[in-house]
Amino acid sequence: MTATLYCFAQSGNAYKVALMLELSAHAWKPVFVDFFNGGHRAPDYLALNPMGEVPLYVEGDLALSQSGVILTHLAELTGKHGGTSAEEKREILRWLLWDNHKFSANVSIHRFLANFLPEHQRQPDVIAFHAARQKQAMKVLERHLATRDWVAAAGPTIADFSLCGYLYYPEPFGFDRADWPHINAWLDRIAALPGWKHPHDLMPGSAAERAERRNP
Repeated sequence: MTATLYCFAQSGNAYKVALMLELSAHAWKPVFVDFFNGGHRAPDYLALNPMGEVPLYVEGDLALSQSGVILTHLAELTGKHGGTSAEEKREILRWLLWDNHKFSANVSIHRFLANFLPEHQRQPDVIAFHAARQKQAMKVLERHLATRDWVAAAGPTIADFSLCGYLYYPEPFGFDRADWPHINAWLDRIAALPGWKHPHDLMPGSAAERAERRNP
């Protein structure tokens, strides 16, 4: 059965799931959610996902939201990238929770406020707050990767795919890979995995596509 992922190319949280689907060779298709024009708040979408967020994963009668839940489900379903022992599974869960609370939470907000919010609505103090929290979280990940190739196990897992979700995007959000050599090398390792693709190549709605729609 082919899974459906409701997503858009600028969503790092959706990319986490799309990347897992691609690397685990699980059949799937993307459905574009027009987030920047309120598509995630449309009544038909809210009927599927009352949280009004992206991504949404649907397969048969199953509908799941929240990237960490979807990643865990896919690891169990495919038998891939989910750890091979109880200890590894606990470590994966630990990093998934940390990512959603400390890492992606601040990276995503910082990136959104600095790039996608209308310029007249941007508040420098708020942006600076999230930039500082992002930097502290980066330090934690950088130290962790200084002594290992992968976040939670001997090989890549959904913890890696979750944490990398926002780090391949080109918009400026205070992240220069050259400043974080261990994170940089880890991102290169992920990108070298067979089947890896950039978020703009996996999901619809890139900046270039949006520009084409505005200027047909």
